[in-house]
Amino acid sequence: MNPQGAPQTQLPLSEDASTNQQRDVEKTCRILPLFCSIGIIPLQAIACWQNTPASLALLSTSYIFPPFSTMPALSFFSEKHCLLLPLFLALAWPLLAQRYTTAESTSPKARAAYLEGRRYLREGNAFRGLRFLEDAIREDSTLIDAHMLWAEVHFDQEQWEAAARGYERVLRLNPTYHPSASFNMALCKWNLDRFEEASAYIEMFLQSGVKDARLLYRARRLAENSRFAAEAVKNSVPFAPRSVGPTINTPSDEYLPSLTADGNTMIFTRRDLYNEDFYKSERQPDGSWGRAENLRGVNTLQNEGAQAINADGRWLVFTACNRRNDGSQGSCDLYWSQLKDGAWTKPVPFSAAVNSAYWDAQPTISPDNKTIFFSSDRPGGQGGKDLWFTTRLPNGRFTEPQNLGAPINTPGDEQAPFLHPDGQTLYFTSDGLPGMGNNDLYFSRRNPAGSWSTPQNLGYPINTKGHEGTLVVSLDGSTAYYAAVLPGGAGGLDIYSFDMPAHARPRPVTYVKAIVTDAVTGRPLVARAVCTDLTTGQEYIAAYTQADGSFLICLQAGKDFALNVSKENYLFHSEHFNLAQTASFDQPFLLRIALQPLTPADEAAPTPPPARPVVLRNVFFETGSAALKPASTVELDQLVALLDENPRLRIQINGHTDDVGDDASNQALSERRAKAVYDYLVSKGIAPERLRYRGFGESKPIQPNDTPEGRAQNRRTEFEVW
Repeated sequence: MNPQGAPQTQLPLSEDASTNQQRDVEKTCRILPLFCSIGIIPLQAIACWQNTPASLALLSTSYIFPPFSTMPALSFFSEKHCLLLPLFLALAWPLLAQRYTTAESTSPKARAAYLEGRRYLREGNAFRGLRFLEDAIREDSTLIDAHMLWAEVHFDQEQWEAAARGYERVLRLNPTYHPSASFNMALCKWNLDRFEEASAYIEMFLQSGVKDARLLYRARRLAENSRFAAEAVKNSVPFAPRSVGPTINTPSDEYLPSLTADGNTMIFTRRDLYNEDFYKSERQPDGSWGRAENLRGVNTLQNEGAQAINADGRWLVFTACNRRNDGSQGSCDLYWSQLKDGAWTKPVPFSAAVNSAYWDAQPTISPDNKTIFFSSDRPGGQGGKDLWFTTRLPNGRFTEPQNLGAPINTPGDEQAPFLHPDGQTLYFTSDGLPGMGNNDLYFSRRNPAGSWSTPQNLGYPINTKGHEGTLVVSLDGSTAYYAAVLPGGAGGLDIYSFDMPAHARPRPVTYVKAIVTDAVTGRPLVARAVCTDLTTGQEYIAAYTQADGSFLICLQAGKDFALNVSKENYLFHSEHFNLAQTASFDQPFLLRIALQPLTPADEAAPTPPPARPVVLRNVFFETGSAALKPASTVELDQLVALLDENPRLRIQINGHTDDVGDDASNQALSERRAKAVYDYLVSKGIAPERLRYRGFGESKPIQPNDTPEGRAQNRRTEFEVW
């Protein structure tokens, strides 16, 4: 791959290039304003009277070519003056054409040296070929073919300064002799980091009348990149990469880092000689990373790479290539493995509904575990490699992948997607968007309607003229991790972190991390945790706790969530997380949830102690009223399900208020609210004899009533077994 960030193949110079010596007036009219901008303008052939820019007079036949950096702005000359130029051009063009010679029109001695130089070059002897070309130029300094070939040789050798000098001489002799001169001159300037000059020269090429679609695409990409790079370098973003340390980085290549939502586990790919495997590192109490260990159960004698880990670190989706007899579709496919009882299951490929016979790789997992984004070169895309997504259906199957479309996908390659746990900010690489060249890092945000914003470049020097790869961002959005070859590294690709620029940070996200236990024995429970979006009433994410009773769920800012934790033969537990305003990673929700067992169906079994009241934290009323809000149905329907599943269960609904208002009013309000829940349960088919209700007013606070937070907790509805 080309580390310089731009196409290096020059345009071919045809053998009969000298026939291009006569250019039509119209073409010159189109490109003459560009000659002004880069210093290739017959200043002594044009005189513009002060205050009368349309007055043109021919003063002489000689050229002045001031250096680009010292060229004064000729703002008076623009394309609108082209209508006034025919007379001038008719007079001036013969003068332009007389300023150079070709291999056919030069002297015999210069022609012989030129032909000898070309012969040596064809034989692969660049040293002797250049010497003869220089002899030809000394004999005839206006021999444009010799200057052109001399520049091309230095271009092929990536000697950009020398090549630029050669193309400059060609353009001085005749700016329109061959379009390859301006194209290759632009590439020289690009590789010399002179982006404004590169922009001017490539615009000259675009105005030259070339029709080849492939060349025009390359030229337009270079024009976009040159304009972007010129501004990006002037407006660089803060960037100070830090190595993650010797416990991860080694003389081998380490790359493609991925993180769990709490930031405590990193899984990455390491290449030892020709083998790629996964390694895992845990964050230590002091904030450093522990020594990386081989990810057993997933790694094989074949290559594994380009992985994504879900928020709680229990589902790994990755890429494996050229596997046989395991259900894969061919080329590179997506595989998955789950962490169960502390061990990873045998990797399994996704079905043919997701994988194709083409290259499918580099997955990322949405925070709700329902959508996988990945890169693929399958047919039906916008260009080479595109970003696609597939969604898990309620039956567990995944949909046929859909192309993400414009504006994210381009005719170029889009790769290495990373969807932040905010569920809205997508980071990826592209070589088809304006940038510093090759693969740059970009981000796009999903709007409420589901479409994606125009991608934004992360900026320079995060992006360079080299190839930037996978980027992952911490949950709080402040830190990014990526792989690079940097001075002082451990060797090859190493993993680094850096502070994420403010403009590219995702939306705030927090998480719930809990341990679920039996309220009587204290033993961990494998229970089901369901998080519901109260605004839509739709399930946001569902998960089972691990063997140790733990679970982790990411919660996006701007939403209102209900959490229900349940297990058969236990009373459920509910929590409410109102994140409609803010969410902060600095204060995640860390919970210890003790589920209360129900009386066993077997009457001989020991009877558990009386259950404590269960607070229904997602039952809401209109202010000062007993009218249930629509969002309450999520929790009340779960209570209905609990009663249906346990037909011997009888409960009492309790209503409570804070101390705002008089005692009698609060007592009456609590009774009406308890009855409203009672009425809802009866309307859903629960027998009235299994239910009763009672209001307690402000008599049983669970928190002091001297703060808004305390009063909010005292205003509650609960149920207890009787």
